[in-house]
Amino acid sequence: MVLSAALAVFLLAPTSGYAQSITVDDESLEEPSDLEELEDFPEQPDAFDDLRPLAQDGTILSLAGGQRLMQQAQTAVASQDYTTAQSRLQDARQVFNQLSNFYQQLASSFSGVDTRITDDLRAQALETAQMRDQATYQLALVHRAQDQPELAVPLLVQIIRSQQPTRQLGQQAYQQLFELGFVNSPYPREQSGGSTTISPNTP
Repeated sequence: MVLSAALAVFLLAPTSGYAQSITVDDESLEEPSDLEELEDFPEQPDAFDDLRPLAQDGTILSLAGGQRLMQQAQTAVASQDYTTAQSRLQDARQVFNQLSNFYQQLASSFSGVDTRITDDLRAQALETAQMRDQATYQLALVHRAQDQPELAVPLLVQIIRSQQPTRQLGQQAYQQLFELGFVNSPYPREQSGGSTTISPNTP
């Protein structure tokens, strides 16, 4: 199946750097609240090291944890186990969204207090938002492979809102909508002479 091959190629492709225009907050995913009930926080060690709990490979609430879920989805797609792939991508999407929201909230708290920490947290928020959008796109492709376009369309629209149509992932999402017949006009459009429109914001 052509779609299955395209999905496998996308899953194997390395992710590009995050875009500055990515929308961090995703209203379609619930904001995490389970950590708000913690009251007694342990004292921070004098020096950070690899013994920090969230720096461990087995942790779910981390960039590595989300990437591990996406790798499991890749393995499932390779064996055409789309049910497992869908579950793993949904989990990865939720993890990356939680991380992005947490980093954004922390960045807002440090705004005006410590510029270096604020910039670092904003960069982490953007990076995890990019990974969330990557997981969302892959999930949309899995829905297409399962002949469930009605589930793919909302995800693709969310990606375009987050990435903007001028970014590569946003254009890929729009192309999927065009192939599904949800939109009628291709983008980028071909200009006279066979060339295509090129946005100055395109990487």
